[in-house]
Amino acid sequence: MVTREGLENQQIWIYGISLLLGGFIGLTFGSFGPRLQFTISPLIAILLYGMFAQIPFLKLREAASNIRFMLALLIGNFVCVPIVVWILTSIFPQSPPILLGICLVLLTPCIDYVIVFTQLGKGNEKLMLAATPLLFVVQLVLLPLYLWLFIGEEMITVVHIQPFLEAFFLLIVIPLLLAVLTQLWAKKHPLGVQTLELTAWLPVPFMAFVLIVVVASQIGKVYSDFDIIINVVPIYVLFLIVMPIVSRLIARAFSLDNRAGRALIFSMGTRNSLVVLPLALALPESWRTLAAAVIVTQTIVELIGELIYIKVVPKMDI
Repeated sequence: MVTREGLENQQIWIYGISLLLGGFIGLTFGSFGPRLQFTISPLIAILLYGMFAQIPFLKLREAASNIRFMLALLIGNFVCVPIVVWILTSIFPQSPPILLGICLVLLTPCIDYVIVFTQLGKGNEKLMLAATPLLFVVQLVLLPLYLWLFIGEEMITVVHIQPFLEAFFLLIVIPLLLAVLTQLWAKKHPLGVQTLELTAWLPVPFMAFVLIVVVASQIGKVYSDFDIIINVVPIYVLFLIVMPIVSRLIARAFSLDNRAGRALIFSMGTRNSLVVLPLALALPESWRTLAAAVIVTQTIVELIGELIYIKVVPKMDI
């Protein structure tokens, strides 16, 4: 009998199989894969609703009390990460469309499955869970500034605000509001409690569905531009190597305990690829293909890196 705990315990393998299945579908059935692209946004919306429903939005005052962790998280993700990305993209310069894809994905900290990886890596997943709204709001505010700093005025002619606002409303605002309403309902009605419990089943299968359709619909672009895309892999690999080192320095500077320090490592190393992909797909055609392919490549590299993280990070002395 399949249980929710069983799914969660096996989720890394489920995601790995999903990546392989998506790649098989996309490369074997060349015309079918791209047709799945229209399902990406709805599936991500359902996934994020399931994840948001598990976030204790009604207990944010309690989470905000850990000021040291929140400050470390903000400095790590929004000061140190941009500096590292600037250094890496200076060492490995890229064309503007590829650089835009890199910036979209590396400058936005993950707000969803990072909680899962933090738990598997013996970090404080409750702190990570509670910090999600803060990360979410700050990255939305700072992303336009970062894109302007990294790419320049050219970004203004390429990145139009309307598709971003539409993606933000459909993928973030609606699932978020539904999640909060579900939690409020659960406080007053038994049926609401049952509904909230059912939402806990959504993240793992819908993460798998999202990975399948994302890879199946985009792998053809990665394959056709492989000679270009392969040049971004060193950036992603070095990013994953550098982040634990930087995170440990920040954790020690803020005197974080081991579990909080591990949570910081996972937050700084895990990026928001699934949420920013629809933003890349809203770009003009001349930028869309490469930017989306770059983001999908990061997803694949990152998931492999996370498998290493969950084995190595628990053994680190923060």
